[in-house]
Amino acid sequence: MTLVELLAAHQPADEKETADLRDMRGFAGSLSAPFSREQWPAHFTGSAVVVSPDGAKVCLVLHAKLKRWLQPGGHADVVDAGQMEATALREAREETGCEVELHPSAPRPIDVDVHVIPARKTEPEHRHLDVRYLVVARNPEALAHDPNESHGAQWLSWDEAIARADEAPLRRLLEKARAVVALR
Repeated sequence: MTLVELLAAHQPADEKETADLRDMRGFAGSLSAPFSREQWPAHFTGSAVVVSPDGAKVCLVLHAKLKRWLQPGGHADVVDAGQMEATALREAREETGCEVELHPSAPRPIDVDVHVIPARKTEPEHRHLDVRYLVVARNPEALAHDPNESHGAQWLSWDEAIARADEAPLRRLLEKARAVVALR
């Protein structure tokens, strides 16, 4: 499925996600290199809510640069071939050390979000157009963080994870994921 088709099929949950989805659809049609981290003022990223096989636990990572507890995710790579679920799966594997697979009954994607990344030494302020998936860790005992990406990774209860969520879009994402795993 192309990026345009993926975004066309997504159903937003609230006003923020509706506005973000509208922006993402516009960027998908206008950016010359939507998956390149060199693309300004925005580029697409992929992320994943990683859950234990029984759905009782969720993994968050302490992002090294942003110093915030977040779901694993990051920039698209050439090997992802423009497939956002491939980006989300790869990033989840890299940042948690777990083997992951898409949740069998979750919407794909489960959520979308546009967020501003502050300027840093070599990069101007820009937007990440994040396409988010729900994935299951096949081997949760393998959890290990990548020290190049984060300062830690932890399995948390849903309540603990939501309590650490410091912004409404992350809470929305976690609530959507919790609702899906509760139906299992």
